[in-house]
Amino acid sequence: MKIYLTQAETRRLEILEKRYRNAARKQIENRVAFYHKYTGGSYTSITIRDQKTRWGSCSSTGTLSFNYRLIFAPPKVLDYVVVHELCHLTHMNHAPAFWNMVGSVMPDYKIQKQWLKEHGQELTLESYLEQKGIPIVLS
Repeated sequence: MKIYLTQAETRRLEILEKRYRNAARKQIENRVAFYHKYTGGSYTSITIRDQKTRWGSCSSTGTLSFNYRLIFAPPKVLDYVVVHELCHLTHMNHAPAFWNMVGSVMPDYKIQKQWLKEHGQELTLESYLEQKGIPIVLS
């Protein structure tokens, strides 16, 4: 069932999304700083986006990009994505050496990876608001 939002409701969601993006930026920057001590490598910047098909990426120039919707995930899942992308600073592939590095920093990464695979589609602003009992439609 498609929900049609008023202009005010749409604006309210835009404002809330901006707040959660800012919160995600702070949280992710803190987690990158924490885990970077264990992974090494060097990055040039961190970007926060609303990527449709990725939770994170690492460019060959050292730009780390993260999906803001990770803010709605359990903290260990967010940490897994951060560790995953930081390990790409050393290994720009998914070869065994990459996964060994991820596992050396986060031994239970497979649990977090599986959680994200099973529940990632639930990580939306709308789902989060619904879980918290916050109405989207203001009628």
